[in-house]
Amino acid sequence: MTSSQSKITRQHLDRLAIVYVRQSSLAQVRGNQESTARQYGLTEEASRLGWDPERILVIDADQGVSGRSAAGRLGFQGLVHRVCLGEVGAVFGLEVSRLARSSADLQRLLEFCSLTGTLVVDADGVYDLQSFNDRLLLGLKGTMSEAELYILAGRLLESKRAAARRGDLRFRLPIGYVHDADGKTAMDPSDEVRSAVAGVFAAFDVTGSAYGVVGLFKGRLFPHRVYGGILGGDIRWGPLTLARAVQILSNPAYAGVYVYGRCFSQRGVNPDGSLRTRTGRRTRQEWPVVIPGHHEAYVTWETFLANEKRLAANNNRNGARPPREGSALLQGIVFCGSCGRAMATTYSHGNPAYMCLHSRADHSQTKGCRLVRAETVDGEVVKRVLAAISREEIQLALAAADEVQAREASRSRAFELQVERARYEAARAERAFNQCEPENRLVVRTLEHRWEEKLQALAEAETTLEASRQGAVLLPPREELEALVKNFRNLWAAPSTTCKDRKRILQVLVNDVTLISQPAPDDTIRIGIHWRSGATEEVVADRPSRHGRASTEVLEVLRCHADRTAKDVAKVMAAKGLKTYKGRQFTARSVCWLRHTLCIPPPEPKFGPNERTVADVAVALGICANTVYTWINKHVINARRAGAGRLCIVFTPEVEEACRARAANTCNLWSRTERRTIGDAI
Repeated sequence: MTSSQSKITRQHLDRLAIVYVRQSSLAQVRGNQESTARQYGLTEEASRLGWDPERILVIDADQGVSGRSAAGRLGFQGLVHRVCLGEVGAVFGLEVSRLARSSADLQRLLEFCSLTGTLVVDADGVYDLQSFNDRLLLGLKGTMSEAELYILAGRLLESKRAAARRGDLRFRLPIGYVHDADGKTAMDPSDEVRSAVAGVFAAFDVTGSAYGVVGLFKGRLFPHRVYGGILGGDIRWGPLTLARAVQILSNPAYAGVYVYGRCFSQRGVNPDGSLRTRTGRRTRQEWPVVIPGHHEAYVTWETFLANEKRLAANNNRNGARPPREGSALLQGIVFCGSCGRAMATTYSHGNPAYMCLHSRADHSQTKGCRLVRAETVDGEVVKRVLAAISREEIQLALAAADEVQAREASRSRAFELQVERARYEAARAERAFNQCEPENRLVVRTLEHRWEEKLQALAEAETTLEASRQGAVLLPPREELEALVKNFRNLWAAPSTTCKDRKRILQVLVNDVTLISQPAPDDTIRIGIHWRSGATEEVVADRPSRHGRASTEVLEVLRCHADRTAKDVAKVMAAKGLKTYKGRQFTARSVCWLRHTLCIPPPEPKFGPNERTVADVAVALGICANTVYTWINKHVINARRAGAGRLCIVFTPEVEEACRARAANTCNLWSRTERRTIGDAI
């Protein structure tokens, strides 16, 4: 150590001696306490080499942090900062790998130590980075440390993959499964937990969506397992969330399949130079380990694949347009012809409409971005769809169905013949084995091996036949299909046919619909239909009139009694038995709205000799109209309703004098707009 001590000068002793302490994980901090004690013991080594105790600094902020990267290691970053400032005389570490596992980070630190004359001290000696031999030796140690990390990680990962290929790698099991005494995967022994998990798949079969599953589980608790802590492994009950439902439906473990490698980690670099790690998902075709029949299943593999397809079809972020509830038949497939964007479906008092959100979200919208009532567009599209299903096309569809059935029957017959031939060969091998003398072991072993091969071939043929039958497209009988297509219009209008069923039928034939709404005076809608076959068609429909669904009698009453109040007109409507298009009695409010839509001016109010409007009173007193309305609501002044619902105020000289006196003692008489204008002027 004499040669090492000769490298330490008074210049080094006048600066700090930093002892860098680090363990790679929290488990090492808890378990490898001897290593931690040895690292803290380097303070005694620094004292022995000549540093005063007050000049020895311990940096242990990186306990439980990997040394693979400098990002996130505040202690290492502080060490580099002090070295660059020239405050450090020597850096103490148990070994070079404690400083950094990355050669880039280590070489960067060594470069700074060389420029500032900082020594590096480990268990093997003292290194002066201004000496080429010492720098070369530390560089080799850093490279070997990084290679050691790579080799250890590769060995551990390969052992993990080997255990996964055997199906022996244990990891967290989803709810509904546990590890038994032998370490095998088994169903949870609790009937309540198994029933809850099975209920998720049963609810998905009924609803066909994860949202529907959550809706059926409303008010019902669902189990989840606690991981970590003193309660690790316990079952807790809570509401079923959408994320949990999707996770269960998309987990192949519930189909009895052992899968490893569904997710992968990928490292990248942020713009500031720091490293990041993200987790991605592989497609089902890229899963490295798939072991069917590994454990008992809640659903079959075919059911899992079908559920996977239904979930993908429900995900509209990928361009899918699944039919949903609601009476708007073109929901999801209607587009604005002005801006080209998809139109949203809105419901106002149960009346559906298609609205271009671009008209509200962006100020650069075109004039054609408007709201269109769904009943007008849906009716025209349904007419074209029903007209497109002609007798000739129905016959072509039935012929295609017959061809599909014939092809499936021929394919199934081929598999049946293969099973029959395999059964014959297995029976023949069995007879040959039984006819052989048992003492002739040379021949018996050969015949026994041949018989086993034939039995295995028979089992494979039967499995193939069963799989073909399950995957076959089963169509209803020809008579049932003909009966359905003959009464297709009745089937469309049947009460048993839901809106979702009608949407499915439309989406089979129609790819999308584009709407171009022409403003007044044309008031027409150009409907572009893009069929699944690739053909296009345009239909022009008239927009609903301004009076909506008002009948001719209602319009006549409105025009004949234009000089009467809305309340009186509502009484006339009731006397004649007229009702709104919703079947309700007319009220003063509905009459006012109908007059507004038809641009029928209300009757002028009749004022008395001393009556004025709210606006006239506000101008006369020099106050805002809101103050006058407040006085009316508080019964400070009296007012009555005249024609068209307008207020008439009895404004005698006595009332005017009292109002002026009240206005003189009242604050905040200006309106909000007036106050803002005064504030801007100030």
